[in-house]
Amino acid sequence: MAQHSHYPSFDVMKERHEWDDHTQSIVMSRAKPNNVLHFLTPPEAGMIRRIGSLLVGDETPEALDFVLVHIDRTLHQSPGESQRKTGVTEAPKLLRAGLHALEQAAQALHSSSFMDLNAAEQKQYLQDMSQSAAKPIGIWNGIPQAELFRKLLNLTVEAYCSHPKVWSDIGYAGPAYPRGYVRTQMGQLDPWEAQPEQ
Repeated sequence: MAQHSHYPSFDVMKERHEWDDHTQSIVMSRAKPNNVLHFLTPPEAGMIRRIGSLLVGDETPEALDFVLVHIDRTLHQSPGESQRKTGVTEAPKLLRAGLHALEQAAQALHSSSFMDLNAAEQKQYLQDMSQSAAKPIGIWNGIPQAELFRKLLNLTVEAYCSHPKVWSDIGYAGPAYPRGYVRTQMGQLDPWEAQPEQ
């Protein structure tokens, strides 16, 4: 994402002093997350980081650090899920079993770890998984591939899109509270908002 920004010199963090203390603490925790993992094992964390990178098309370390920490925290602390189809395993068990199946499938099909496949092979396998078409079928017995893919995608995107580096790349100036917006007509920008550069 960063290589395609229309706002290459915009940095939302320069506006952090305009936010209240609570907002600052939330955004700062995303910018510099505590990288201690509580649920994911190191191999699982590596797979989540790689899958996240493929799903969002970005390899920015700071954004992917937050994606990884967010997913780990969600799987470790979450009191529950807002929605889950009947018969689908809860997220922590689904992701752990799914990552294990993904690794087994890569070994069965390519005699290689998922992490050692090239990006095109990894993307193709994720696409197959999104359509419940990943092979070999026996490895995926009892693991709903499309639901696993959707869960990985949702967790990745919600974390990625809430990272201040990504906000800067897309020109989002962060929370307007407490200063608020003054210019509210179409095409008008407040002075603190990102100005297109290209």
